[in-house]
Amino acid sequence: MKIVFQHSGILPVKKYGGIERILFWHMKELASRGHEVILFGNPKSEVAEFGIELIPTPADFADFPGLIPKDADIVHLTYNYIPDCKVPTLVNMQCNGQIGEKFPINSVFVSKKHAENHGSDCYIYNALDFSEYPYIPRPQKSFENFLFLAKGSWSVKNLKHCIKVCKKAKKHLNIAGGKSYWPSKYIHSHGMVGGDKKIEIMKESDAFLFPVRWHEPFGIAIIEAMALGMPVFGSPYGSLPELINEKVGKICHNKAELFSEVAKAENSYDRDEIRKYVEENFCISKLTDEYLKLYEKIIAGETLNKTEPTWQLDHPPEELLPY
Repeated sequence: MKIVFQHSGILPVKKYGGIERILFWHMKELASRGHEVILFGNPKSEVAEFGIELIPTPADFADFPGLIPKDADIVHLTYNYIPDCKVPTLVNMQCNGQIGEKFPINSVFVSKKHAENHGSDCYIYNALDFSEYPYIPRPQKSFENFLFLAKGSWSVKNLKHCIKVCKKAKKHLNIAGGKSYWPSKYIHSHGMVGGDKKIEIMKESDAFLFPVRWHEPFGIAIIEAMALGMPVFGSPYGSLPELINEKVGKICHNKAELFSEVAKAENSYDRDEIRKYVEENFCISKLTDEYLKLYEKIIAGETLNKTEPTWQLDHPPEELLPY
Protein backbone atom coordinates (compact mmCIF):
# COMPACT_ATOMS: atom_id res chain seq x y z
CA MET A 1 0.00 0.00 0.00
CA LYS A 2 0.93 3.64 -0.39
CA ILE A 3 -0.05 5.34 2.86
CA VAL A 4 0.07 9.09 3.51
CA PHE A 5 0.46 10.67 6.96
CA GLN A 6 0.61 14.29 8.10
CA HIS A 7 2.15 15.54 11.33
CA SER A 8 3.62 18.97 12.00
CA GLY A 9 6.01 18.06 14.83
CA ILE A 10 9.57 16.82 14.40
CA LEU A 11 9.77 13.03 14.10
CA PRO A 12 11.11 10.96 15.68
CA VAL A 13 10.33 12.73 18.93
CA LYS A 14 13.48 13.83 20.74
CA LYS A 15 12.00 14.51 24.17
CA TYR A 16 8.41 14.52 25.45
CA GLY A 17 5.76 12.94 23.27
CA GLY A 18 2.90 10.47 23.36
CA ILE A 19 0.70 10.35 20.28
CA GLU A 20 3.64 11.46 18.14
CA ARG A 21 5.72 8.49 19.22
CA ILE A 22 2.96 6.00 18.42
CA LEU A 23 2.40 7.57 15.01
CA PHE A 24 6.10 7.32 14.19
CA TRP A 25 6.40 3.72 15.42
CA HIS A 26 3.41 2.76 13.26
CA MET A 27 4.91 4.42 10.18
CA LYS A 28 8.23 2.70 10.84
CA GLU A 29 6.52 -0.67 11.22
CA LEU A 30 4.61 -0.19 7.97
CA ALA A 31 7.79 0.70 6.10
CA SER A 32 9.59 -2.34 7.52
CA ARG A 33 6.84 -4.51 6.03
CA GLY A 34 7.38 -3.08 2.56
CA HIS A 35 4.60 -0.51 2.44
CA GLU A 36 5.27 2.88 0.84
CA VAL A 37 4.98 5.44 3.61
CA ILE A 38 4.82 9.18 2.94
CA LEU A 39 4.94 11.79 5.69
CA PHE A 40 3.90 15.38 5.07
CA GLY A 41 5.71 16.87 8.01
CA ASN A 42 8.27 19.13 9.59
CA PRO A 43 11.32 19.54 7.33
CA LYS A 44 13.53 18.89 10.36
CA SER A 45 12.13 15.36 10.72
CA GLU A 46 14.70 12.60 10.16
CA VAL A 47 12.69 9.67 8.87
CA ALA A 48 14.41 8.66 5.62
CA GLU A 49 16.64 6.11 7.36
CA PHE A 50 13.48 4.25 8.41
CA GLY A 51 12.19 4.00 4.86
CA ILE A 52 9.74 6.89 5.19
CA GLU A 53 9.54 9.56 2.47
CA LEU A 54 9.38 13.08 3.89
CA ILE A 55 7.55 15.87 2.06
CA PRO A 56 7.50 19.21 3.90
CA THR A 57 3.99 20.27 4.86
CA PRO A 58 3.13 23.33 2.72
CA ALA A 59 3.22 26.71 4.43
CA ASP A 60 -0.40 27.18 3.43
CA PHE A 61 -2.11 24.06 4.73
CA ALA A 62 -4.94 24.63 2.26
CA ASP A 63 -2.50 23.36 -0.39
CA PHE A 64 -2.07 19.98 1.38
CA PRO A 65 -4.96 18.09 -0.28
CA GLY A 66 -3.71 18.97 -3.75
CA LEU A 67 -0.26 17.52 -2.97
CA ILE A 68 -1.50 14.09 -1.87
CA PRO A 69 -0.35 11.59 -4.52
CA LYS A 70 -3.30 10.50 -6.64
CA ASP A 71 -2.10 6.89 -6.54
CA ALA A 72 -2.05 6.79 -2.73
CA ASP A 73 -4.26 4.10 -1.21
CA ILE A 74 -5.20 5.88 1.98
CA VAL A 75 -4.51 8.96 4.14
CA HIS A 76 -4.08 8.38 7.90
CA LEU A 77 -4.59 11.45 10.12
CA THR A 78 -4.75 12.00 13.89
CA TYR A 79 -7.07 15.01 13.95
CA ASN A 80 -10.62 15.84 12.89
CA TYR A 81 -10.12 16.69 9.22
CA ILE A 82 -10.85 15.16 5.82
CA PRO A 83 -8.73 16.49 2.93
CA ASP A 84 -10.60 17.39 -0.24
CA CYS A 85 -9.18 14.69 -2.50
CA LYS A 86 -10.22 11.35 -3.97
CA VAL A 87 -7.97 9.31 -1.69
CA PRO A 88 -9.95 7.82 1.26
CA THR A 89 -9.04 9.01 4.76
CA LEU A 90 -8.91 7.29 8.13
CA VAL A 91 -8.95 9.51 11.22
CA ASN A 92 -7.53 8.18 14.50
CA MET A 93 -8.98 10.25 17.33
CA GLN A 94 -6.87 10.32 20.49
CA CYS A 95 -8.85 12.99 22.33
CA ASN A 96 -12.43 13.44 23.51
CA GLY A 97 -14.80 15.41 21.33
CA GLN A 98 -16.74 18.44 22.46
CA ILE A 99 -20.52 18.52 22.78
CA GLY A 100 -21.98 18.72 19.26
CA GLU A 101 -18.66 18.02 17.52
CA LYS A 102 -18.93 15.40 14.77
CA PHE A 103 -16.14 13.16 13.53
CA PRO A 104 -15.64 11.54 10.12
CA ILE A 105 -17.45 8.30 9.34
CA ASN A 106 -14.08 6.51 9.16
CA SER A 107 -12.91 7.48 12.64
CA VAL A 108 -11.02 5.08 14.92
CA PHE A 109 -10.89 5.54 18.69
CA VAL A 110 -8.31 4.28 21.18
CA SER A 111 -10.34 2.16 23.61
CA LYS A 112 -13.73 0.49 23.79
CA LYS A 113 -15.04 3.10 26.25
CA HIS A 114 -13.59 5.96 24.20
CA ALA A 115 -15.46 4.67 21.14
CA GLU A 116 -18.65 4.10 23.15
CA ASN A 117 -18.53 7.66 24.47
CA HIS A 118 -18.68 8.83 20.84
CA GLY A 119 -21.36 6.42 19.64
CA SER A 120 -18.88 4.11 17.92
CA ASP A 121 -17.58 0.57 18.34
CA CYS A 122 -14.42 1.03 16.26
CA TYR A 123 -11.22 1.26 18.28
CA ILE A 124 -7.58 0.17 18.30
CA TYR A 125 -5.57 0.30 21.51
CA ASN A 126 -2.43 2.42 21.55
CA ALA A 127 0.86 0.51 21.66
CA LEU A 128 4.59 0.76 22.29
CA ASP A 129 7.84 0.00 20.54
CA PHE A 130 9.43 -1.96 23.36
CA SER A 131 12.94 -1.34 22.07
CA GLU A 132 12.56 2.11 23.65
CA TYR A 133 11.49 0.66 27.01
CA PRO A 134 14.33 -1.61 28.15
CA TYR A 135 13.17 -3.91 30.92
CA ILE A 136 15.61 -4.86 33.65
CA PRO A 137 14.28 -7.50 36.07
CA ARG A 138 14.79 -6.57 39.68
CA PRO A 139 13.80 -8.11 43.02
CA GLN A 140 10.34 -7.45 44.37
CA LYS A 141 10.44 -4.82 47.07
CA SER A 142 8.05 -2.76 49.13
CA PHE A 143 6.33 0.32 47.75
CA GLU A 144 8.46 3.34 48.56
CA ASN A 145 8.68 5.37 45.33
CA PHE A 146 5.64 6.25 43.23
CA LEU A 147 5.37 7.91 39.83
CA PHE A 148 3.05 10.54 38.39
CA LEU A 149 3.52 10.88 34.62
CA ALA A 150 1.12 13.36 33.03
CA LYS A 151 0.52 17.06 32.52
CA GLY A 152 0.30 18.05 36.15
CA SER A 153 -1.36 21.40 35.53
CA TRP A 154 -4.40 19.70 34.02
CA SER A 155 -6.75 19.12 36.97
CA VAL A 156 -8.40 16.04 35.41
CA LYS A 157 -5.06 14.19 35.74
CA ASN A 158 -5.43 14.60 39.52
CA LEU A 159 -1.89 15.33 40.66
CA LYS A 160 -3.42 16.88 43.80
CA HIS A 161 -4.66 13.58 45.22
CA CYS A 162 -1.43 11.80 44.30
CA ILE A 163 0.54 14.32 46.35
CA LYS A 164 -1.86 14.15 49.29
CA VAL A 165 -1.87 10.36 49.61
CA CYS A 166 1.91 10.08 49.24
CA LYS A 167 2.57 12.72 51.87
CA LYS A 168 0.08 11.11 54.24
CA ALA A 169 1.59 7.65 53.69
CA LYS A 170 5.13 9.07 53.91
CA LYS A 171 6.04 7.66 50.50
CA HIS A 172 8.04 9.35 47.77
CA LEU A 173 6.35 10.66 44.61
CA ASN A 174 8.27 11.46 41.43
CA ILE A 175 6.33 14.00 39.35
CA ALA A 176 7.28 13.79 35.67
CA GLY A 177 5.15 16.26 33.76
CA GLY A 178 4.77 19.15 36.13
CA LYS A 179 5.76 20.67 39.43
CA SER A 180 4.41 20.65 42.97
CA TYR A 181 4.25 23.91 44.87
CA TRP A 182 3.64 22.11 48.18
CA PRO A 183 7.12 21.63 49.69
CA SER A 184 7.76 18.19 51.13
CA LYS A 185 10.73 15.87 51.42
CA TYR A 186 8.53 13.17 49.87
CA ILE A 187 7.59 15.08 46.70
CA HIS A 188 10.10 15.36 43.86
CA SER A 189 9.24 17.53 40.85
CA HIS A 190 11.08 16.87 37.59
CA GLY A 191 9.08 19.10 35.23
CA MET A 192 8.30 18.07 31.66
CA VAL A 193 10.65 15.24 30.76
CA GLY A 194 11.11 12.74 27.96
CA GLY A 195 13.59 10.36 26.41
CA ASP A 196 16.32 8.89 28.60
CA LYS A 197 15.49 11.17 31.53
CA LYS A 198 11.92 9.89 31.67
CA ILE A 199 13.06 6.26 31.52
CA GLU A 200 15.60 6.94 34.29
CA ILE A 201 12.88 8.32 36.58
CA MET A 202 10.56 5.42 35.75
CA LYS A 203 13.24 2.87 36.63
CA GLU A 204 13.52 4.43 40.09
CA SER A 205 9.77 4.08 40.73
CA ASP A 206 7.95 1.09 42.21
CA ALA A 207 4.38 1.83 41.11
CA PHE A 208 2.42 4.28 38.97
CA LEU A 209 -0.46 6.50 40.14
CA PHE A 210 -3.11 7.48 37.58
CA PRO A 211 -6.31 8.50 39.44
CA VAL A 212 -7.72 10.57 36.58
CA ARG A 213 -10.97 12.45 37.07
CA TRP A 214 -12.30 12.40 33.53
CA HIS A 215 -13.16 9.89 30.81
CA GLU A 216 -9.56 9.06 29.87
CA PRO A 217 -9.45 8.01 26.18
CA PHE A 218 -6.51 5.64 26.73
CA GLY A 219 -3.65 6.77 28.98
CA ILE A 220 -0.40 6.00 27.18
CA ALA A 221 1.52 6.47 30.43
CA ILE A 222 -0.28 3.41 31.83
CA ILE A 223 1.33 1.02 29.36
CA GLU A 224 4.65 2.88 29.58
CA ALA A 225 4.70 2.22 33.33
CA MET A 226 3.73 -1.41 32.83
CA ALA A 227 6.53 -1.81 30.29
CA LEU A 228 8.95 -1.06 33.13
CA GLY A 229 7.20 -3.60 35.36
CA MET A 230 5.24 -1.13 37.49
CA PRO A 231 1.75 -1.93 38.79
CA VAL A 232 -0.77 0.84 38.09
CA PHE A 233 -3.28 2.26 40.58
CA GLY A 234 -5.95 4.18 38.72
CA SER A 235 -9.51 5.49 38.88
CA PRO A 236 -12.60 3.78 37.39
CA TYR A 237 -13.01 6.26 34.54
CA GLY A 238 -12.69 5.95 30.78
CA SER A 239 -10.40 3.22 29.45
CA LEU A 240 -8.75 2.35 32.77
CA PRO A 241 -10.91 -0.69 33.67
CA GLU A 242 -10.07 -2.11 30.22
CA LEU A 243 -6.31 -1.76 30.75
CA ILE A 244 -5.87 -2.53 34.45
CA ASN A 245 -6.63 -5.95 35.94
CA GLU A 246 -5.78 -7.52 39.28
CA LYS A 247 -2.47 -8.93 38.03
CA VAL A 248 -1.12 -5.54 36.89
CA GLY A 249 -2.68 -3.08 39.30
CA LYS A 250 -5.91 -1.96 40.88
CA ILE A 251 -8.85 0.33 40.20
CA CYS A 252 -9.24 2.67 43.17
CA HIS A 253 -12.69 4.29 43.34
CA ASN A 254 -11.77 7.15 45.66
CA LYS A 255 -8.91 8.80 47.52
CA ALA A 256 -9.27 6.47 50.52
CA GLU A 257 -8.78 3.38 48.33
CA LEU A 258 -5.82 5.02 46.61
CA PHE A 259 -4.24 5.79 50.00
CA SER A 260 -4.74 2.16 51.04
CA GLU A 261 -2.73 0.94 48.04
CA VAL A 262 0.01 3.55 48.46
CA ALA A 263 0.39 2.87 52.19
CA LYS A 264 0.89 -0.89 51.75
CA ALA A 265 4.34 -2.03 52.74
CA GLU A 266 4.10 -5.24 50.73
CA ASN A 267 4.47 -5.33 46.94
CA SER A 268 2.70 -8.51 45.83
CA TYR A 269 2.85 -7.78 42.09
CA ASP A 270 5.06 -9.79 39.73
CA ARG A 271 7.02 -7.29 37.65
CA ASP A 272 7.90 -9.90 35.02
CA GLU A 273 4.21 -10.76 34.56
CA ILE A 274 3.33 -7.07 34.18
CA ARG A 275 5.92 -6.70 31.42
CA LYS A 276 4.63 -9.87 29.74
CA TYR A 277 1.04 -8.57 29.89
CA VAL A 278 1.84 -5.30 28.19
CA GLU A 279 4.04 -6.96 25.56
CA GLU A 280 1.26 -9.37 24.62
CA ASN A 281 -1.49 -6.77 24.45
CA PHE A 282 0.04 -3.42 23.51
CA CYS A 283 2.88 -3.98 21.03
CA ILE A 284 3.25 -1.80 17.93
CA SER A 285 3.17 -4.78 15.55
CA LYS A 286 -0.31 -5.69 16.81
CA LEU A 287 -1.48 -2.09 16.34
CA THR A 288 -0.18 -2.09 12.76
CA ASP A 289 -1.88 -5.42 12.02
CA GLU A 290 -5.19 -3.97 13.12
CA TYR A 291 -4.80 -0.74 11.17
CA LEU A 292 -3.98 -2.64 7.99
CA LYS A 293 -7.30 -4.49 8.32
CA LEU A 294 -9.15 -1.18 8.61
CA TYR A 295 -7.25 0.29 5.65
CA GLU A 296 -8.40 -2.65 3.54
CA LYS A 297 -12.02 -2.17 4.60
CA ILE A 298 -11.98 1.52 3.71
CA ILE A 299 -10.23 0.93 0.39
CA ALA A 300 -12.90 -1.68 -0.42
CA GLY A 301 -15.56 1.00 0.04
CA GLU A 302 -16.78 0.02 3.51
CA THR A 303 -17.21 2.53 6.34
CA LEU A 304 -15.97 2.03 9.89
CA ASN A 305 -19.03 3.57 11.55
CA LYS A 306 -22.73 3.62 10.65
CA THR A 307 -23.03 7.33 11.38
CA GLU A 308 -20.66 10.19 12.14
CA PRO A 309 -19.39 9.70 15.72
CA THR A 310 -20.13 12.45 18.20
CA TRP A 311 -19.76 12.96 21.98
CA GLN A 312 -22.64 11.08 23.62
CA LEU A 313 -22.57 12.43 27.18
CA ASP A 314 -24.49 15.46 28.37
CA HIS A 315 -21.54 17.10 30.11
CA PRO A 316 -18.29 18.47 28.65
CA PRO A 317 -15.38 15.98 28.55
CA GLU A 318 -13.19 18.18 30.77
CA GLU A 319 -15.74 18.31 33.60
CA LEU A 320 -14.10 17.14 36.83
CA LEU A 321 -15.55 13.78 37.91
CA PRO A 322 -15.89 12.85 41.62
CA TYR A 323 -13.06 11.03 43.40
